[in-house]
Amino acid sequence: MAVYTEITDDELTEFLARYELGALRSFKGIAEGVENSNFLLHADAGFFILTLYEKRVKEADLPFFLGLMEHLAARGFACPQPVKTREGAMLGRLAGRPAAIVTFLDGLWPRRPEGRHCGAVGEALARLHLAGEDFAPRRQNALSVSGWAPLARASEARADEVLPGLAVAVAQELSHLERVWPHDLPEGVIHADMFPDNVFFLGDRLSGVIDYYFACDDAFAYDVAVCLNAWCFEPDASFNITKGMALLSGYERVRPLSDREVAALPTLARGAALRFLLTRLVDWLNVPDGALVKPKDPIEYVKKLRFHQKVASAREYGRLT
Repeated sequence: MAVYTEITDDELTEFLARYELGALRSFKGIAEGVENSNFLLHADAGFFILTLYEKRVKEADLPFFLGLMEHLAARGFACPQPVKTREGAMLGRLAGRPAAIVTFLDGLWPRRPEGRHCGAVGEALARLHLAGEDFAPRRQNALSVSGWAPLARASEARADEVLPGLAVAVAQELSHLERVWPHDLPEGVIHADMFPDNVFFLGDRLSGVIDYYFACDDAFAYDVAVCLNAWCFEPDASFNITKGMALLSGYERVRPLSDREVAALPTLARGAALRFLLTRLVDWLNVPDGALVKPKDPIEYVKKLRFHQKVASAREYGRLT
């Protein structure tokens, strides 16, 4: 989450008049993340999150994202619920941007994930996959293998400012993944961005998953690969196989992986690493002046990608059978 678009008290008060939330007491920008402008609202009815949608989020996709949250919550999955206006709308406009309000989830995201967190995340990811099976709308993953070439082109001219030789390394990896990417794996609704700052805990209990603005239809195992990248590396970029084992075991307690999914994990993990390398690289090179935003370092994913390039099988991620 972040703030790219500032709003005034008067603008927000007028916007909130459409809702049954009472008077606005306070609001403040949230600096974490890089995609949209987010604010913590305090109104008579409680605390809420206001999001103004920016950048890569297409307005036409918003009913999918908001509808998915409503669908998952109705099936007992802990996630924010869209707040509707008096007319029943989940989406409006504020400061020239599409905007929505969702409920506030209690909890803290783990700054230093441990094995117990990884196991809980694996279980939650599988439960999300199962809960989304009867969600009728469909959305193609715009940031799967077919979407990486435009990002590579957008960053190619300046990529070596971040790391010498990065542009060539990205081009070579992209060429490899385009040749070997699997297209026949079990698929359905995936989160696609279940990073530690999108998962809340109260003590040892996972209390909720937020930020569904990359959710789409794609291979379930790709979502697992995203989580292996997001949860199972140490700050020195070494892979923690104990965390990997916990995450995979947690997932398979709810939804066992097929042999084809297990065999594809090294390729999928390489792809997930390249995806986040590229989006971070584009963001790193294009942060607006004065934005209240903390861009994430693309070099982290260069290191992770180098690890995955040497992985021969899912055993090296902790999947031992």
